[in-house]
Amino acid sequence: MTDTIRIIDLFAGPGGLGEGFSAFETDTGSFPFKIVASVEKEESAHKTLTLRAFYRQFRGRKVPDAYYEYLSTNEKVNAEEFFSKKCPEEWAAAKQETLGAPKALGSEDHEEIFSEIERAIEGHSGPKLVIGGPPCQAYSLVGRARNKGIKGYTAEKDDRHFLYQEYLKVLDLVQPDVFVMENVKGLLTAKVNGESIFAKIRKDLQCPARALNSDRDEIEYELIPLAYPLEDLGGLGHFRDKDFVIRAEDFGIPQARHRVILLGVRKKVRKSNIQGELLARWRSEAHLTPGQVLADLPRLRSGLTRCKANDFMSWRNNLYNGFSKVYSALSFSEVAQDNAQRAYESTSEDPGQGGRFIPMSGNRATGMPVWLKNWFKDEAMMGVVNHQARNHMPEDLHRYLFASCYASVNKGASPRSADYPEELAPAHKNWKSGNFVDRFKVQAENRVASTVTSHISKDGHYFIHYDPSQCRSLTVREAARIQTFPDNYFFEGNRTQQYVQVGNAVPPLLASYIAEVVFCILDSAPRE
Repeated sequence: MTDTIRIIDLFAGPGGLGEGFSAFETDTGSFPFKIVASVEKEESAHKTLTLRAFYRQFRGRKVPDAYYEYLSTNEKVNAEEFFSKKCPEEWAAAKQETLGAPKALGSEDHEEIFSEIERAIEGHSGPKLVIGGPPCQAYSLVGRARNKGIKGYTAEKDDRHFLYQEYLKVLDLVQPDVFVMENVKGLLTAKVNGESIFAKIRKDLQCPARALNSDRDEIEYELIPLAYPLEDLGGLGHFRDKDFVIRAEDFGIPQARHRVILLGVRKKVRKSNIQGELLARWRSEAHLTPGQVLADLPRLRSGLTRCKANDFMSWRNNLYNGFSKVYSALSFSEVAQDNAQRAYESTSEDPGQGGRFIPMSGNRATGMPVWLKNWFKDEAMMGVVNHQARNHMPEDLHRYLFASCYASVNKGASPRSADYPEELAPAHKNWKSGNFVDRFKVQAENRVASTVTSHISKDGHYFIHYDPSQCRSLTVREAARIQTFPDNYFFEGNRTQQYVQVGNAVPPLLASYIAEVVFCILDSAPRE
C-alpha cells in the first residue's frame, strides 16, 4: 500500500489506541498509519495527547534533544512555551492534529470538530480509519452500581449512554474503510428501556447513515470479532456478543483487561488474504506479570499523610512501629515472616519518593522479554518519568507490608478482610460486613495484574506493589508499564490526572496488534 492510512481518533484520552496504530511498522520499515485529527475534551489528557503528537512528528527520523530535555527536568515547564520556541513547525503540526485545544463531541464544539475533521481528510484518496471508544462510565458495572445510588437517576436521561451516536456521526461524515470501537465489557449487559444497548450499537454501526436518518450515502459495514477464526466468517453478522470480547492478557499485555472491541469493515473491502485468527500471531499461553515489567524500575518509598513530618526517618520509624504487628500476623508462614524481616532491614538507606524525572544508572536484572524491552525502552532517555510514590496513611503502610508478604507465600493471592488481625484492621464500621473482603489488593509479582482503571487515582489500595520493602501503591509509570505505554510517553497534569489518563487508556501494545490486522485487511483490499 503506497497511500498513508489517515486516522481520526475520537474520545482519544492520552492517546493509547492512537499510539499503537502510529507505532505500527511494516516489514519494509514504513509507518502506514497517520493520525490527522484527535478529539479529547479533558485538559490534562489533551496536553498529554499534544505532547505525544509532537513526538510523532519525528517518526522515522531522530527525535530532537529538546524532547528529552523537556522530559528530564524536574521543574514546572510549559510545553507550549518550550516547544513553540525550540521546534515551532513540529509543535504547530502537533497542535493542529489535536485541534488546538480540548474539544468535546456532542457539545457546542460540534461544528468546529467536524470542520477540522473534514480539513484533515480533504483531498485524501487513500484509506481512512476511525478509532476510539465513547466514555464508559454509564456502561461499566461499577458505574451502573454507582448510578443506582443517585436519587432520581434514570438511564434514559443519561446522555453518556448515547455518546456512541457522536461516533456514528463521525463515521457518517468520514465514511472510513475500517473503524475500531473499544469499550468496557459491561456494555454487553447495559440496558435502556429494557433494550440491550450493545444490540442497538451493533445494529447502528452496520449502517451509520441509516441509523442517523442521514442524507449521505448508506455505507454498510461488517462487524468482525478480532479473535475469531476467519474460516468461520462466512456467517457474518451472526456472532454472539461475547465473541467481541478481547482478553488482553492473552496477547502479551500484563493485566487481566477484558474489553469489547468492534472491528468494522466496509462490505466492499475484501479480507481474503488474511489467514487464521486475526490476533492469533500474538496469542500466548505464557502471561506476562508485574514482576517482569516492573523489576528494573527504581525502588521508591511512599510518603506519609496526616503526620507532622514526611521524611525518611518518619517513614522508617512508622514502619518499625507496625513491624511487630505484621510479623505476628504472619506467624502462619516462616517464609512470610522472613520476607517482612528482609523488607524492614532493607530500609537502612532512603530510596526516595521519586519525581517527575529520575536518573537511572546501569541496567537492573529483569525477566522482561527482549521484544518487550525494545517496546518500552528508549536509548536516548537517561532516566524514568512519572515515577513518584504517593503519600499514604501510616497505618496503611502496615497493611501494605502485611498484604505484600502474605501474597508472596500464597501464590500471589491477596489477604481477605478475615485474614487481617484486629490490630491491623482499618477503622471502618463495615470492615467485617462482607463488602470489603478485598479492600487491599497486591499486584502480585508472578500473576497477571488486575485491570488498571481510573480508580487507581483514588487511594491506591487495589494497586499495592508486590515488593514488601517499598510499602506503597503503584506509581503512574508502573501503571503505565502494565498498560504497555513506552517509557518515553510523558503524562501531563497533576498526579491524580495522570493516573486517570493511564487507567482509562487502551494498551498501546494491544492497539499495535490490532493495527497490523487492519493494515493486512486494507493492504489486500481493492479500492473502489
